[in-house]
Amino acid sequence: MATANKNLSEYNKDLLPNATGYRFGIVVSEWNDKITNGLFNGAETALLDCGVSAENIIRWNVPGSFELIYGAKKMIETQNVDCVITIGCVIKGETMHFEFVCEGVTHGVKDLNIQYDVPVIFCLLTDNNEQQSIDRSGGKHGNKGTEAAIAAIKMVALKKSAENKNKTIGF
Repeated sequence: MATANKNLSEYNKDLLPNATGYRFGIVVSEWNDKITNGLFNGAETALLDCGVSAENIIRWNVPGSFELIYGAKKMIETQNVDCVITIGCVIKGETMHFEFVCEGVTHGVKDLNIQYDVPVIFCLLTDNNEQQSIDRSGGKHGNKGTEAAIAAIKMVALKKSAENKNKTIGF
């Protein structure tokens, strides 16, 4: 298990790029909202802790994880954000629906990263049961939303550094 020996919420903000002035969009699935709200709280807290102002964090809700793709696309096209974080949770059931949704969202987020010059961060829990999701949304493994926010800050810094044609990009 990838998170068994790692706390997803740990980061050293002194080693992160300055996030002041960056604008972040966060698209959150309403399905499994106990989990996705926990992930959002982790992401928002980390962004605020790293200097992002509350007015530069835009949250949109969508019905389910599959709709994260369209929500992120529209956020990029209309909100002048530096990065979008997609937050969802799909818990395996007895049918193939789990695989179809997970694969579709994965490819959709990948496609957005190719089609637009705005990083889109994948924060989709794909767990076998609800307890695993609880453990990763503020439970014993920390919060994957926090980890997504830190990745978002780093990706915005990478984009801005590349735009300035810096030869070395690091954190």
